[in-house]
Amino acid sequence: MRNLTLSLALLLATSSLPAQSPSGQHLGFDRNLYPGNDALPALRKHFAFTGYWLNNPPGETTNTWRGKRDTLIKNNFGFLVLFNGREDAQILRFKRRGTTPEALGRQDAAAAIAAARREHFPANTIVFLDQEEGGRLLDEQSAYLFAWTEAVASSAYKPGIYLSGQPAADGPGKTITTAQNVREMIAAKHLHPVALFVYQDTCPPSNGCTVTPPPIAASGTPDIAAWQYAQSPRRPENTKTCRKTYAADNNCYAPGAPQIYLDMSVAISDDPSHGR
Repeated sequence: MRNLTLSLALLLATSSLPAQSPSGQHLGFDRNLYPGNDALPALRKHFAFTGYWLNNPPGETTNTWRGKRDTLIKNNFGFLVLFNGREDAQILRFKRRGTTPEALGRQDAAAAIAAARREHFPANTIVFLDQEEGGRLLDEQSAYLFAWTEAVASSAYKPGIYLSGQPAADGPGKTITTAQNVREMIAAKHLHPVALFVYQDTCPPSNGCTVTPPPIAASGTPDIAAWQYAQSPRRPENTKTCRKTYAADNNCYAPGAPQIYLDMSVAISDDPSHGR
């Protein structure tokens, strides 16, 4: 009887999983605001994992994701664990007040580690630092970022970075992505490996707001943990050829959840941060 019960439970759990693409990819979403418990079953029909903020998301004064890990696990979600980092203007402001970018990075890493523990994420969970500004990093940005990643690498957790995979001007006739820039500096400085979660919503390689994304290899950045291929609201300069995939308000919505705008990502793992 026990084996039958276990088999039935496994069947029910498996039937709730979204279909996996032939290439073995999994779909995920992220948004600044927690979507609410009632929306999770509808979202789970399409998404295998979700972004999860450890501190206040960009532009927010509160964190509505705090304390929701157990609920998301009960709904069979994997995780992309995120920590909101500092923009260049903030780093410079702290520097003028006497806190170096390196010290600020270590300070914020300690806050990220404490938050991950508080939310009961297990050892070896990858925590992604949110680096919103694209292009080649300025000196103070790289100093902050690498102090943060090295401090996290020295803890029970592993470092990752959410950053741009979109080419930006880098001198006459040249382009670079933030992902390329970071990997070059990691290799040059012999730093700990850092997982990358890239955003690149330009169509193509993205095909816009759709639950059937391109292969993750099409992102333009090899060997990444996840690719955010659609953002809300859409960036008009990047999404001209796929604008019809977005709603009239320029946001991206999942089927069955018409009130919840979100960003969409694709990954090989259904738990890219290994946060279960």
